[in-house]
Amino acid sequence: MAPLFSALYFVDTGHGTGAENMECDRLLLEAFSDGRFQDRYGEGSALWRLYGWRPHAISLGYSQDASAIDALKCQHEGIDVVRRPTGGRAVLHADEFTYSFFADSPEPNAELYRSVHEVIRLALLELGVDAEFCRSALLSRGSGRSSLPAACFSASARHELQVMGRKLVGSAQRRSGRALLQHGSLPLSARHGDLSDYIAVPETDCSGSMKQELLRKAVSLEEILPRCPGHNELAERLKDAAERHYGMRAAVLGSEEIDEVIHGPVPGRPLSRNP
Repeated sequence: MAPLFSALYFVDTGHGTGAENMECDRLLLEAFSDGRFQDRYGEGSALWRLYGWRPHAISLGYSQDASAIDALKCQHEGIDVVRRPTGGRAVLHADEFTYSFFADSPEPNAELYRSVHEVIRLALLELGVDAEFCRSALLSRGSGRSSLPAACFSASARHELQVMGRKLVGSAQRRSGRALLQHGSLPLSARHGDLSDYIAVPETDCSGSMKQELLRKAVSLEEILPRCPGHNELAERLKDAAERHYGMRAAVLGSEEIDEVIHGPVPGRPLSRNP
């Protein structure tokens, strides 16, 4: 079987604000779409970007109604509200491991979605987490309808990862020609359930029951493992898993090399070499 990609790259861009993180994803998708990334790193290449959030943020899906979130409360508590370039529902980015995946590939979106989650599944398996693919959407008990339609972790799609019937990784995609962006989050703690505190709901609704529903449908690593791994350990496990899954070595890029792809070389500084 021919490999999915000609070359594999990883970069850790550190912590950024909500606006900085989503702008970086958007600009990298543009760089893959117009060929700037491939000009430097090869046709058919793929890139994993790892990053964090400072301050914490809530990201909305590309077409999601912003009125679903209590923006004034977020502002008062110092939480960024930002719109993703991908679809899906709202996510609270607090204690989590966040990734973005970019590919120059004609493969169907569903195949790339499954492949990315297979890499994450293999990385989790090395940590002792036996996650499995969700084969259909997770419905709430009773009526089958969720009281948290604004929340990403209140439902699962096929080929997302779950443990004990609860969603573990939330992801979303956007395609631009041959270029694909997929980004997602892996909750490290139950902080993802705090999203219910920021959903704009009528006073008659109970945020406590909404949080219970969200926590019932989703799970975090600290609920599964006796010791929750840190960012660097997760990053190394993910890189190792990607190399095994794709059958090739991954080159590690620096943030300055990503900046050069996005914005062009800095005057007076030698161009970073292709790894």
